[in-house]
Amino acid sequence: MAELTALESLIEMGFPKGRAEKALALTGNQGIEAAMDWLMEHEDDPDVDEPLATPLGHVLGREPTPSEHGDPKGPGSAVGEGKPVLTEEERQEQTKRMLELVAQKQREREEREEREALERERQRRRQGQELSAARQKLQEDEMRRAAEERRREKAEELAARQRVREKIERDKAERAKKYGGNVGSQPSPPATEPGPVPSSPSREPPTKREYDQCRIQVRLPDGTSLTQTFRAREQLAAVRLYVELHSGEELGGGQDPVQLLSGFPRRAFSEADMERPLQELGLVPSAVLIVAKKCPG
Repeated sequence: MAELTALESLIEMGFPKGRAEKALALTGNQGIEAAMDWLMEHEDDPDVDEPLATPLGHVLGREPTPSEHGDPKGPGSAVGEGKPVLTEEERQEQTKRMLELVAQKQREREEREEREALERERQRRRQGQELSAARQKLQEDEMRRAAEERRREKAEELAARQRVREKIERDKAERAKKYGGNVGSQPSPPATEPGPVPSSPSREPPTKREYDQCRIQVRLPDGTSLTQTFRAREQLAAVRLYVELHSGEELGGGQDPVQLLSGFPRRAFSEADMERPLQELGLVPSAVLIVAKKCPG
């Protein structure tokens, strides 16, 4: 059975002549299958229908004529030497085979494109999972750093409070030591002194009486007040220490000593007054003191 030429077969399968010629030329005239592969791969190219310049004597789908070869016999020598003409039945059968080949190539191409699409989808999902994991890790790192920062700030705050408490304890111990020495060296006065009862009330009966305790009310800068009972011979520094211990946060964390004032008469107690007993400062049996922050210098 005579065979159609490659160009004729491609045209019979429905490919444009220019596109079929270009496919055969670019595949080196290696056959219909190679040309069909090229056509299937490049059917979406924008320049697929652009003509391809071919040299004279190499027109696709036919043999060069004797005149193109320079044959001196002329065109009459080729009469009767061409390929046999195909019958209609042979042409249909060959076209059918070509169409089946085209359908097979189309299926192979679709399967390849489907595999490539699946691979792209798997890669997209994999990249999405990696991105999600990276984002989650970043959030966990930020939460870990925030927790560490909170723990560090809390530790620093606790350390600062501990330093304040230690300072107050040291001051309290030093003042207690000084006060203890003063108390040991001073004899306790007698509760009553024997003597005749005066006929008329004395001018200083309250000062004659020896009070063992005194009640001190301390007014803080925020309007609140503290009330505590102290011994009459206790130093004024004990009152200041009590204020610092019970209102350290309001007064700036106890970093600077506070200043004590009396209302009537108006008086600001100095550092020297802090070592004097309450009885000597006239704060017995009761007194009201005002707290003010001590100014530097």
